[in-house]
Amino acid sequence: MTNPMLLKIKRLAFKRWDIFQICNMIFLVVLSLFMLLPIVFIMNHAFKPINELFLYPPRFFVENPTFFHFKQLFLRTQTLIVPFSRYFFNSLVSTGFAVLGIIVFSVAAAYAFSKQHFPGKQLFFSFIITSLMFAPETVGIPRYMVIAKLGIMNTYFVHILPLIAAPVGVFLLKQFIDQVPNELLEAAKIDGAKDWVIILRIIVPVCLPAIATVGILAFQSTWSQTETSALYTQTESMKTLPYYAMTLTNGVANNIVGQGMAAVAGLMIFMPNLIIFLLFQRKILATMAHSGIK
Repeated sequence: MTNPMLLKIKRLAFKRWDIFQICNMIFLVVLSLFMLLPIVFIMNHAFKPINELFLYPPRFFVENPTFFHFKQLFLRTQTLIVPFSRYFFNSLVSTGFAVLGIIVFSVAAAYAFSKQHFPGKQLFFSFIITSLMFAPETVGIPRYMVIAKLGIMNTYFVHILPLIAAPVGVFLLKQFIDQVPNELLEAAKIDGAKDWVIILRIIVPVCLPAIATVGILAFQSTWSQTETSALYTQTESMKTLPYYAMTLTNGVANNIVGQGMAAVAGLMIFMPNLIIFLLFQRKILATMAHSGIK
């Protein structure tokens, strides 16, 4: 049975709402529904038959849903040298190791900049802040020269190493680690804890919301990127799923025929981002609130 006192409290709380709160609530509901429209469109677009894809004016919702484009996407790769599963596997491997590398190196670098003392500390951190202002296109040529010198073309390393340096992750994690009291770390060092023990047992639990946020940002940037496949790999078997999806509409012939398959591939690329975000949205909100030890 429902507690009468609880119901009374809820009624009193509702009565205290003024007109501004009600209008604000209505506005947020409408805004949230509006922001859901791209997600609904992507899901509907993948199930549209070919005649609905080119209707004018275009229709938002699908009328006759079909799985034809899903079947066509998998059958198309059977006629190619590289199967669809190979592109998908390359994306999983490169994204998994890249996200892991970004988190590990970002936590280590942020801890060093926040709690360690070494010559040139402020200078190196200013370099990281400055790198945030550069667009990726501005470092394209130097990055290509470094990758060529390392000899990692047409390997999995070319999908991982260029992405590990994440200035945003280092900056975000440093702000969290700054909140950890130095006395807590000094006490751990007196007890004989090494730096790696401090990072695993103190820094990581405190900064878990920020680490989750950095992981999500890293996943979104690595899962959807096509730069490494387009510029640094010439072997088709080393290319990733986003690059393959981009090629579905290349050329005059594929510009029409490939639209349905491109819609399906776009949905497959988008869904992991949505799932990861929904699973860790609480951590993101905690990061935005700048939580941690006060």
